[in-house]
Amino acid sequence: MPNSPLYPESSQLTAQRVWQTNHPTTPKSAIDQPKAHQPIPHQPIPRKPVTATTSAFSTTNTIQSTSTMQPSSPTKTATATDPIVKLVDDLLIKAVELKASDLHFEPYERTYRVRFRIDGLMQQVAAPDIALHSNIAARLKVMAQMDIAERRLPQDGRIKLALTEDRQIDFRVNSLPTLFGEKIVLRVIDPLSSMVGIDNLGLEPQQKLLLIETLQQPQGVILITGPTGSGKTVSLYTGLDILNTQQVNISSVEDPVEFNLHGINQVNVNHKIGLTFATALKSFLRQDPDIVMVGEIRDLETADTVIKASQTGHLVLSTLHTNSAATTLTRLHNMGVPYFNIATAISLVVAQRLARRLCSLCKKPTLIPATSLIEMGLVAAVHTANSHPESTQVIYEAVGCEHCHNGYKGRIGIFEIIKIDEGLAQIIMQGGNAIDIKTAAIEQGFFDLRQAAILKVLQGLISIAEMYRVTTN
Repeated sequence: MPNSPLYPESSQLTAQRVWQTNHPTTPKSAIDQPKAHQPIPHQPIPRKPVTATTSAFSTTNTIQSTSTMQPSSPTKTATATDPIVKLVDDLLIKAVELKASDLHFEPYERTYRVRFRIDGLMQQVAAPDIALHSNIAARLKVMAQMDIAERRLPQDGRIKLALTEDRQIDFRVNSLPTLFGEKIVLRVIDPLSSMVGIDNLGLEPQQKLLLIETLQQPQGVILITGPTGSGKTVSLYTGLDILNTQQVNISSVEDPVEFNLHGINQVNVNHKIGLTFATALKSFLRQDPDIVMVGEIRDLETADTVIKASQTGHLVLSTLHTNSAATTLTRLHNMGVPYFNIATAISLVVAQRLARRLCSLCKKPTLIPATSLIEMGLVAAVHTANSHPESTQVIYEAVGCEHCHNGYKGRIGIFEIIKIDEGLAQIIMQGGNAIDIKTAAIEQGFFDLRQAAILKVLQGLISIAEMYRVTTN
């Protein structure tokens, strides 16, 4: 075999090895013997330069990752058409369009569902394959800047979704490890919905007057009470918006801060470093405040600091989880606040609920005898029934159309308000219970949540069924 002009030695070596293979008895040439103490030199493997790629679960597709680490399962390389990315983005946008207040991503043993809370009630909107639950959870957790590797402990985070250049929606995210995977719940925080104005809250004229008069006082405590999801935060921010002027110094401590308000010094609670409601409130008092807002009174220390802030000449706004305005005062005493401090510091107590508003496009009028309304508790119809026993009252029922959700669209507040005057203060200092406080307030023109809901029924704003739903207790 002729030698190659480029590699003559290699051609000779190849020919000799072929001959030896066909003649096994022939001794091997020295050229085939391994050379001692001459290891094969290490040749570095050529590598292509690493380029920046988009993370699979970046908060937006325009954000690029500079890390050379490949994401572990269940994350994948993200593109604009990634099915998980597209699914999550579509659900977030759909929640905003439907005006949902919460999103629930719930894994079960064999199924996976996504539900929205719309107008206070849960509705299922999607049922992805159960095999996708870990990918969806990972996508949401990375968008919320949470640890995707930690699946054993609950976590909190926040997602910012820019709809337009001028409008941004926030989602408060919480993950909870359940039996079949992590349940993710998102609370929709829309800045536009937080500033509805006092005229759109649902207050009756007398209630609105009481609230505005108390907000103008230089000191005292205004408490907004109700269960979770009853609109307390919106009422608080509405009050702060009225008070927010150049002439006053306003500070707030919240857990967490839901809406950014220009002109108000807002502080986030951080339990990991000891920044609690009470700690922040004590610091506020050294910041020359006029008005203080405390997100929630949870313990005696916070309640005691709120009372002292009021007694030293500050207006304090806060919330408390109670069922009615009257029980709020007894609840404070059960927490350890003396009766005297309650009677002298508390100025106004507001209890509220949110009721689904009837759709104005499809609601149906119904004629009901006035006597039947009285049996239902609609005391406002008593005068009509006494003067005209045969008369009827027009109320409205839900129907449903393409513009609403089963006959309802949006929500309206139902309120009861107790203003602490000298008479109620004496009852409180004497240790009166919630029934005594409510009886004395009724004599002064107070009407409770049920009566406030009745007025909304007669005004055609809510249905009788909705009245019973939100004022069962």
